[in-house]
Amino acid sequence: LIPVELGSFDVIIGMDWLAKYHAVIICAEKIVRIPFGDEILIVRANITATKDEDKSMGKRLEDLLVVQKFPEVFPEDLPGIPPTRQVEFRIDLIPGAAPVSRAPYRLEPSKMKELAEQL
Repeated sequence: LIPVELGSFDVIIGMDWLAKYHAVIICAEKIVRIPFGDEILIVRANITATKDEDKSMGKRLEDLLVVQKFPEVFPEDLPGIPPTRQVEFRIDLIPGAAPVSRAPYRLEPSKMKELAEQL
């Protein structure tokens, strides 16, 4: 699990939930229609105001511990973009050859059946 800051949002609805309840997302109108018994619930998008303070404000590169430990890796002024270099590695392909077709790993029979149905 990866914790994320939701900001002013109360919940994030996943695709599984939307599919289970036959919700319809209408991007142009910024609404979600959800069938509910004999009615259709309409959820409108909240237009959030931008935060007054930018999170990056007040944080400096010098404050990071890794930058303090390795100052030679993080110079004060960057000299510019790196120069154009020759390609040192390439894979020669045989014209007309198809990629090798094989399973990347073994699957349980039930999962293999599901994969075959989806493909």
